[in-house]
Amino acid sequence: MTDNQITSRPQNAEGATNGFLVAALYHFARFERFEEFRAPLQAFCDENGIKGTLLIAREGINGTVAGTDDAIARLLTHLRAQPELAKLEHKESRASKMPFLRMKVRPKKEIVTMGVEDIDPNKIVGTYVDPKDWNALISDPETILIDTRNDYETAIGIFKGAVDPNTKTFREFPDWVRNNTGLHNKPKIAMYCTGGIRCEKATAFMKEEGFEEVYHLKGGILKYLEEVPEEESMWEGACFVFDERVSVEHGLKEGNHKLCHACRNPITAEEITSPKYEEGVSCSNCYDTRTEADRLRYRQRQHQIALAKKRGVKHIGS
Repeated sequence: MTDNQITSRPQNAEGATNGFLVAALYHFARFERFEEFRAPLQAFCDENGIKGTLLIAREGINGTVAGTDDAIARLLTHLRAQPELAKLEHKESRASKMPFLRMKVRPKKEIVTMGVEDIDPNKIVGTYVDPKDWNALISDPETILIDTRNDYETAIGIFKGAVDPNTKTFREFPDWVRNNTGLHNKPKIAMYCTGGIRCEKATAFMKEEGFEEVYHLKGGILKYLEEVPEEESMWEGACFVFDERVSVEHGLKEGNHKLCHACRNPITAEEITSPKYEEGVSCSNCYDTRTEADRLRYRQRQHQIALAKKRGVKHIGS
């Protein structure tokens, strides 16, 4: 087993596994046959009752899936049996309910979209920092700490002292770096993201841009929240995840956030009490940017979701 194969199993308070196993995985590799691999991989997941999303591209694989412990173990074995994906990295957490509606295997140009040509983490990348050593690095006054995630993610949680680029998409990150000459004021750049994949590209990009001392959190926020005791943590808030759990907290416990299905932003219990909140229709983040025609359409969709729930089935647009 390699160092990249993270296989610890988060457990509930009683120490027993429960619910569904969620695996966040990625690997950068030269994967020329990704298109012919799509259909067999879709069939494998369907046959094993696995749901989620896997993106495959010439540069590798990325995604999050959920299923029974045995099903996820079979999938990881299947993926690592492919020569290109033998060093696949994954992180595990648990969900009390199936956090995905369906299984999607999608061929893409990039497994994480930055939009910059010839950025290859297999050729150049920053220095990995284990979660146990992260606090010391980001507490160093000679370090600039950067969150590489998007604004709706940083809104609910961030490392203490981190710079938030306020990007809407990862495509905006390169221009943000090039427009911020102050990033050269300190010798060390430390970056982090949810599971590690965005930082692989972000650090590769920063190195190409001439930054010399570039570091990133190995395993991302998820690994930090799993391994670092809450009383020692420098993480503030919750971590947004791309499934129906919406957020996780220290120990990878499911968070208390919900998702506004109108704008896809995470919302807190307090925001749900806002007069601008209507389930499936609007929240304080999007109310002022939507028209009454939009809200009417969302209400009709929400009505169909409620009818499907009453019948005991899932509405595909929920």
